[in-house]
Amino acid sequence: MPFTYFIQQSLFVLKVRYFDKIRSSFRKIGLRFQGMKIGSGVVIPKIYTIWPHQVSIGKNCILERGIYFKYAGIWSKGPSIVIEDEVFIGAGCEFNINCGIRISKHSNIASGCKFIDHDHGTEAGKLIGPQPSIKAEILLEQDVWLGCNVVVLKGVYIGEGSIVAAGAVVTKSIPANQIWGGVPAKFIKNRI
Repeated sequence: MPFTYFIQQSLFVLKVRYFDKIRSSFRKIGLRFQGMKIGSGVVIPKIYTIWPHQVSIGKNCILERGIYFKYAGIWSKGPSIVIEDEVFIGAGCEFNINCGIRISKHSNIASGCKFIDHDHGTEAGKLIGPQPSIKAEILLEQDVWLGCNVVVLKGVYIGEGSIVAAGAVVTKSIPANQIWGGVPAKFIKNRI
């Protein structure tokens, strides 16, 4: 039993400390060549991106696998997806951005969160698909925490130190130091 444990632990350490960092180095080279800005201390797992030059990742960010950075538009100068220093982004998050998003320092984004900064037009008597997009930037201030599977929609501002409960759909802005939850997200209480 101790020998099996030793082998398992050794393989885990090799994978986490060495193999993942080596793969990350090659990913960084490729993504930087395509225009992505990546700060120091960031390990890049397997992620998906359409226009890498639209993404800027700050220093010491932690990214988990399966994040999808989708700039939903034709080529234009970037970046439109800006993640500042020391941000955590969980597995399977999706950034579906046409206008812009900024996630400020020290924020925590749990697994499965989605950010969508545009919407279809809804004028009656016309087909929905061809109507022009309605779009507005998303901004998360410093020290924001989003629980698992939160959806943040166009034009939302989330103030510094706020928390959004798991599964919430944020359709309007949230002031600083408040806790919100539900569908659509509503005020629950102040943090202070």
